[in-house]
Amino acid sequence: MARWCYRHRLVVLLLWVGALFGLGFSASTAGTNYANVFSLPDTDSKSAFDLMEKAFPNTSGDTDTVVWKVDQGSVRDQAVQDRIRPALDKIAKMKGVGAVAGPYAGARGAAQISSDGKIAYAQLTFAKRANEVPKDLVQNVMDTAQGARKSGLHVELGGQAIQRVQQPPQGLSEMVGIIAAAVVLFLAFGSLFAMLLPIAIAIFGVGMGLFSTQLLSHTTDIPDIAPLLASLIGLGVGIDYALFIVTRHRRGILRGLDPEESAVTALNTSGRAVLFAGGTVCIALAGMLVTQLRFLDGVVIGTSLTVVLSVMAATTLLPALLGFLGPRVLSRRQRRRLAADGPEPEKASGLAARWSTNVQKRPRRIAALALVVMAVLAVPVLSLRLGATDQGNDNASSTTRKAYDLLADGFGPGFNGPLQVVSQSGDTVTLVKGIEATPGVARVAALPPAQGVTVIQVVPKTSPQSKETDDLIDTLRDKVIPQAGAQAHVGGVTAVSKDFASVTGDRLPLFIATIIGLGFLLLLIAFRSLVVPLTAALMNLIAAAASFGVLVAVFQWGWGLDLLGLGKEGPINAFLPVIMLSLLFGLSMDYQVFLVSRMHEEWVHTRDNARAVRVGLAETSRVINSAALIMVCVFLAFVLSGDSGAAMAGVGLAAAVALDAFILRTALVPAAMHLLGNSNWWLPGWLEKRLPHLAVEPKEGAEPEPGHGPASAVHGFIRTADGEPVDGASVTLLSKGGRQLDRVTSLADGSYIVSVPAPGTYLLATSATSYGSRAAQVVVADGPLVYDVELAEGEVDAVN
Repeated sequence: MARWCYRHRLVVLLLWVGALFGLGFSASTAGTNYANVFSLPDTDSKSAFDLMEKAFPNTSGDTDTVVWKVDQGSVRDQAVQDRIRPALDKIAKMKGVGAVAGPYAGARGAAQISSDGKIAYAQLTFAKRANEVPKDLVQNVMDTAQGARKSGLHVELGGQAIQRVQQPPQGLSEMVGIIAAAVVLFLAFGSLFAMLLPIAIAIFGVGMGLFSTQLLSHTTDIPDIAPLLASLIGLGVGIDYALFIVTRHRRGILRGLDPEESAVTALNTSGRAVLFAGGTVCIALAGMLVTQLRFLDGVVIGTSLTVVLSVMAATTLLPALLGFLGPRVLSRRQRRRLAADGPEPEKASGLAARWSTNVQKRPRRIAALALVVMAVLAVPVLSLRLGATDQGNDNASSTTRKAYDLLADGFGPGFNGPLQVVSQSGDTVTLVKGIEATPGVARVAALPPAQGVTVIQVVPKTSPQSKETDDLIDTLRDKVIPQAGAQAHVGGVTAVSKDFASVTGDRLPLFIATIIGLGFLLLLIAFRSLVVPLTAALMNLIAAAASFGVLVAVFQWGWGLDLLGLGKEGPINAFLPVIMLSLLFGLSMDYQVFLVSRMHEEWVHTRDNARAVRVGLAETSRVINSAALIMVCVFLAFVLSGDSGAAMAGVGLAAAVALDAFILRTALVPAAMHLLGNSNWWLPGWLEKRLPHLAVEPKEGAEPEPGHGPASAVHGFIRTADGEPVDGASVTLLSKGGRQLDRVTSLADGSYIVSVPAPGTYLLATSATSYGSRAAQVVVADGPLVYDVELAEGEVDAVN
């Protein structure tokens, strides 16, 4: 497939461009129809909503608020009324607005003015839910209300519908993330063309994923946070997957392979790992379905679809783009060096190699230090409290946050999250008296009944996000309503959020067990080991605890919120643990696959655990750290999204990826594997026979593949043009894919011998100080091959 895409690159590119623009045109024509379905079956808040919808069909839509405050005088002054009344009347006549209840009409309206007369509000009830209200209507309401402003008269608006049009322009966070990723890629590759490849793959994958999700929103319930999360994860995996393949391709060209052969080899090795990694991410995301929360079903659809399309782009579009670039995927300096010095042998050097050696020398010390760091970061998770963010967590400059604060100042902190006790039968008067006598209740108001249903508005003394409000809901449900002998349910946004958090918390253990179990099985089959998947599962739990500790410290304790411009502290969104754990487990599995697959490959060839771990870490840590740095940049950019849920997910995932890549995969995992020794690769014989074989990367380096013929050798002498032996020359045997198979140093008489796994074609590279280097293809048959090398001073002979 890779070879076909490489050779038919123009056809592949046109197909992808046509698909992207076709989906984009269809999506823009159809529009969006996202729906936040938080209601849960068999919960008290869902029963309350169903009764409300039945009895008050025109008032069961979204209720938003217009708040105004005067610096001098009172909101009752005629001059203030003359500016506010016409605006409210105009809003009431708009199509799609069900009712407007202002403070200047009747005794009930008087309750909408604060005790000091400085603040008043009007309630706007739309005919539909917030996600179904047209944005043009909401913007018209905002413009009309804010048109009443003047010096000394402040007008702000709050509510879910208002919040939807207050978010920054879509694409801002994605653009910042792409720019940050481009900088990291340029520093890693040193080539403009190589930098653009992963960016292009991510744009195609995310673009098609978002357009497809937008179209699917017309057929199923997809929450409005789904496209944000889909672009967040899609950008991360799209760039990372292309990075892994492009890195392997560049390495192949540097080892002397033709660009087409290098691209095919890269796709047939790293491309397979990308397919495996993308599958693990989708499986981790699909784990959300076991929670049976309808809100998360749409998130699974959007994110999984984007990941699948990103993998397809990396495995089909990328080889086509590599065909257009040819050797220009290397930097100019690398191309000049390749032409001058010939192919370079594969070796790990620099900081990665030194770090890998240090881990091998001091595994206990490094493992202990890494565990201490992760444990300290995980401490805040002990005070984790799930809930829902509201407009009190919005940016201080937004109109929704200003309206929230004005209402809290004028009517108490609980006014922003009133509870609705919906009664269908029983003594309503006794119920109202019982609620009024309940500690923590600020005020109670019973609305006129309709169709046998009475709605009692209950304003708590505490804010919607406080634990005291949660306790009040439990008291009303467990004690007050049963004592009054009424059949009633507690609803409202605050009660729905509490029920959602409770259900999520109850189902979280099952969800965690599911994704850990699936990940364990995948790694067990891939690496034929019991210890490797057990280690991976444990590391994933450690990473999850530490990342949630960071999340609690920032968003629940408020550390650094002002610096990030994210409003004030509050509980962690109830849906976030499920989404974050899915993405974290999927991404962690990616890094585990890329790291351990190289270790496993070395273990299969050498049966030396210390060497396998050292070589695997040295050769993969740089690309894993580069990939993680890109993901951290992309995730942190979503702080700019204006959506508190997406910002929380961005910070949490950035912390999780950073800790996972920089501490776990490059320190704790290899240190633990050094300590465990050969037991890393232990698998009972009876299980070995029953497990299916799944190769993450194909065996490479021989035709036929190693294992299909007897092991052999290449031997001979390294001499100068005068026939003098060259002592200490470096002789390296490389596979066609550029992987080092054996490396030796010539003896005093110039002799050398390198081992060959099986008959096939190989690359033999020879170099020596004060002499040139030579590289040539050697074809090994059934027996040992005698091959003498002649080196001349200053000579360079690069042979593909």
